[in-house]
Amino acid sequence: MTKGPRPSIADEASIVLQVPATLTGERLDRVLVGLLEGVSRAEVQRWIEGGHVLLDGAVATAKQRPRQGARIEARPPPPPPSDAAPEDIPLTLLFEDADLLVIDKPAGLVVHPAPGHADGTLVNAVLHHLGAGATELPGDLGRPGIVHRLDRDTSGVMVIAKSRVARESLMARFAAHDLERSYLAVVVGAHPKAATYDTLHGRHPHDRKRFTSRVVRGRRAVTHVERVEAFEGATLVRCTLETGRTHQIRVHLAEAGFPVLGDQVYGKPPREPPLRALAAELGRQALHAAVLGFPHPVTAAPMRFESDPPADMQVVLAALRSRASS
Repeated sequence: MTKGPRPSIADEASIVLQVPATLTGERLDRVLVGLLEGVSRAEVQRWIEGGHVLLDGAVATAKQRPRQGARIEARPPPPPPSDAAPEDIPLTLLFEDADLLVIDKPAGLVVHPAPGHADGTLVNAVLHHLGAGATELPGDLGRPGIVHRLDRDTSGVMVIAKSRVARESLMARFAAHDLERSYLAVVVGAHPKAATYDTLHGRHPHDRKRFTSRVVRGRRAVTHVERVEAFEGATLVRCTLETGRTHQIRVHLAEAGFPVLGDQVYGKPPREPPLRALAAELGRQALHAAVLGFPHPVTAAPMRFESDPPADMQVVLAALRSRASS
């Protein structure tokens, strides 16, 4: 832990958070990971060890267990150089300026390097796209510019921060859920016209790669779902996020009895042969990040990006509409 005077982070833009009841009693580093998207535990530990995190106005340590309502103020330090290599992977750009890069991520693209996916990721593609400017990307060693994630097999709108001020602003917005995010999903079954799933969310007790709402202790997860189009044996729904937990939509829909079509982790092959064939042909969960909206982190201009479902989901939707009309 760095000794010496308190860091003067209050004079600059910083990330200010409040500890919710669901994270009371957890270590500070775990609290930060729980509140911030796109940030690893190793990264927040680096912030804390460098004296860049205050807890109720005092320099914090990773082992502290803050009470409910405690104020956390973080001023992330400049990141070390990324060890990811640029790769010529095509990107579908929706917007770009000096601070932001907004893309339409294809299904199958992993967001950042991780065990089993050392290369071929969105990070590698962004580094190639930016060229010499990639050295300025803020963030963790393996996740430069990343402020949120989409699952590998989920397609749709993603924003990448190109400047430090953009990253800190976006991280704070994601932590406060102060932005617009909605997804389109094809689910198995006849989903009601509207429903809100408000649950706890945590690791599955027997499978560490999965999450579940059936936990005694966890973080709050809220998903608002509305029916867009009904089919025979399936429904197209729009899911609006109030929180953004890992696999949140997939968990909520599956545990409500309406798994996302093609979800091999939280669902099962549909009983009906036509649906089972569509799921097999799709080869992934039918989930697409359709809308992302937020004020520009520098100019405050309102920004809203929309993306239509990609070709593979359009094939599924066309087949379902054909069944309904036959």
